[in-house]
Amino acid sequence: MMITVFKSKIHRAKITEANLNYVGSVTIDEALMEAANLIEGEKVQIVNNNNGERLETYVIKGPRNSGVVCLNGAAARKAQPGDIVIIISYAMMTPEEAKNFKPATVFPDENNRLPEN
Repeated sequence: MMITVFKSKIHRAKITEANLNYVGSVTIDEALMEAANLIEGEKVQIVNNNNGERLETYVIKGPRNSGVVCLNGAAARKAQPGDIVIIISYAMMTPEEAKNFKPATVFPDENNRLPEN
């Protein structure tokens, strides 16, 4: 049996753009993608803290260290620049794999940059 578990998230990112005239997806800063263990084309759930909207789409790689988090296409109707969102990915694995799996959680700063360690 396989179960779906929380794989990773970018917690409280700020929407920088909403581009209605695009094919679809969410563009995310490449550095944030890597830190959150996301790959281009991966399905994600986006939860908007400002208005309660939830949507699913796929990830497009944005310029590294740009801070971009842009909702594209129809998803652009679900948020506006400045909204705070949580971007979540899930993975299928066996219950045994899930017991030892450690999800990646990223807490970007107010400019969607990775904090200095």
